[in-house]
Amino acid sequence: MRTALLALTLPLMSPAATYSVQKLTVDSVEVYVLRDEANATEVRVAPSLGNNSYEMTVKGKRVFWSPYKTLGEFAAKPAHLGNPFLWPWANRVDGASYYVNGRKYTFNYDLGNIRQSPANAPIHGLLVYSKLWKVTRAGVVKDSAVLTSRLEFWRYPELMAQFPFAHSVEMTYRLKSGALEVETAVENLSAEALPISLGFHPYFQLNDSPRDEWRVHLPAKERHSLSSRLVPTGERLANPFPDPVSLQGQVLDDVFDSLVRDADGFSRFWVQGKAEKITVEYGPKYTVAVVYAPAGRGFICFEPMSAITNAFNSAHAGWYKGLQSIAPGATWREVFRVVPSGF
Repeated sequence: MRTALLALTLPLMSPAATYSVQKLTVDSVEVYVLRDEANATEVRVAPSLGNNSYEMTVKGKRVFWSPYKTLGEFAAKPAHLGNPFLWPWANRVDGASYYVNGRKYTFNYDLGNIRQSPANAPIHGLLVYSKLWKVTRAGVVKDSAVLTSRLEFWRYPELMAQFPFAHSVEMTYRLKSGALEVETAVENLSAEALPISLGFHPYFQLNDSPRDEWRVHLPAKERHSLSSRLVPTGERLANPFPDPVSLQGQVLDDVFDSLVRDADGFSRFWVQGKAEKITVEYGPKYTVAVVYAPAGRGFICFEPMSAITNAFNSAHAGWYKGLQSIAPGATWREVFRVVPSGF
């Protein structure tokens, strides 16, 4: 997704010039470029387009998938690509209302900020393409390129009307040693507990082989049974896939639970081609993994999730026990990492 640069500022560099952060204007969109020169890795973030890290490359080869040739095309007609942020609910809500702390809340469709799935389920929250993010830090910090942005959810009536819990969200991108770390912090400013149904929907691609030659590692013990609306039914099944599973003739659109973790507490999903490999490392509070690899498309999504699809209503129904929450005045914080190799 390369375009002409309309304006730029001087880069902020480390003394050894290994890391840098540069602010650009690309197709009239403000973009921050994080660079790791030693590992030939670059990440581009558009704060006004959902704070999406819409492009990551290693030696000029794409890690994040995009259907567009230019950023201007994305801005004119946004669609999912790169690394969309899903909040205040990840994936679908099964119906026009949801329950939190024993109370029922109903969506206001007249406000025009509810996106719906083909099955008319509210999907992916309110911030996927939000222009409300404000950059608070950009520079080189402790031998990494860092960009932090903040969204004060409580300030916006059209957001609070759909999810009336005062809070702020802060997201930090860190590029170090060829890997991208995404840290998200949610501060609860409400007088009651704030539920956390948070996730990301990153799209990954390999460049050295076609999709049907990719092999995938799915470190999870269980998979949720899904309804026709792709909502968990309450039945848990054993993970049926071999390790690794080939994508040849295989379609994935699954919600995995009981993730298998390494000694450091991270669960590591990966996709591998001939030599290229992308590993997605889930921090301990990302307890669920949605994996999406449709037929005939050159991408796979490893989606870090703090809870299952339709978590609010499933927790209210009593069968889902994994919904996390933040006490008043407290902050939830977690990371996931994107680690390319063999590029």
